[in-house]
Amino acid sequence: MASQTTFEAMASTKNHRSGFAALIGRPNVGKSTLLNALTGEKIAIVSPKPQTTRNRILGVVTRPEGQVAFIDTPGIHQAKGELNRYMVEVALQAAEEVELVLFLIEPPAGEKPEVSPGNRAILERLQKIGKPTFLVINKIDSVPKSQLLPLIELYRNEFPFAEVVPISAREKDGVEHLFHIVLRHLPEGENVFDEDMLTDQQERVLVAEYIREQVLRHCRQEIPYSTAVVVDIFDESEREPRPGTPPNQLGGLIRIAASIFVERDSQKAIIIGKQGQMLKTIGTDARKSVQRLLGAHVYLDLRVRVEPRWSERPEGLKKLGYD
Repeated sequence: MASQTTFEAMASTKNHRSGFAALIGRPNVGKSTLLNALTGEKIAIVSPKPQTTRNRILGVVTRPEGQVAFIDTPGIHQAKGELNRYMVEVALQAAEEVELVLFLIEPPAGEKPEVSPGNRAILERLQKIGKPTFLVINKIDSVPKSQLLPLIELYRNEFPFAEVVPISAREKDGVEHLFHIVLRHLPEGENVFDEDMLTDQQERVLVAEYIREQVLRHCRQEIPYSTAVVVDIFDESEREPRPGTPPNQLGGLIRIAASIFVERDSQKAIIIGKQGQMLKTIGTDARKSVQRLLGAHVYLDLRVRVEPRWSERPEGLKKLGYD
């Protein structure tokens, strides 16, 4: 019996696959939306503004047949300034460390397909890295299907893609299909992470991102790129739900204090708003998201602070967590 059990375990491991896949692409092509769709949870903030993601974010999808650790990365763009250079380096380093790269693009607005200079530059870097790469065409719900075949042919002439997978991350069209194709290209082996692990992001890091998401949502164009959020206090001493609290209701209380950093006094004034209304709106919407994340009532105290030229100085990036 023991030998049979061992044989069954070996057979299960042989058919089981696991590994890492990086989501790479230009800003705003839907990498974070895809990560959330794959995991079924909101672990990466999403905004219509480009360059929303600043760090690599791990999302783990575990199924009986295997486990894929997807890494969301900042959009690769022309790097001007220390923060932008940091973001591009984070993305390219992720591509070097994984077994598989998912290169995301979106269909061009015009009918004539073309490879943009930005995408061509990324493909040149991926060619040097030499990892198996999928072409993932996102936002296919935004164009007629007749435009996809010429686009696929164009990109296949630029790069030897292992697979081409059209999807709509927002509509979750083709997302499950993508997962299974990714899994087939990964090596056989046991899970890298525990089955119940979803992300490596700490709760206080996610809280800071949820707050920054509301700054992106509510503030003018020039503000978000000069903004960083740091959680100063994360007090869980009253987190345990009170006796008798139904499981579907928020239990306990978490007290959070966070600082929103900007680079100029004029930006601080915009985020605070007239009589503090903008900051109040940001805090109210952020608190709703944080409560859903933590499953508890949240007291959220926000302050706006000025850190001159933080995004241009290595010491500024390190102080605000981009190191």
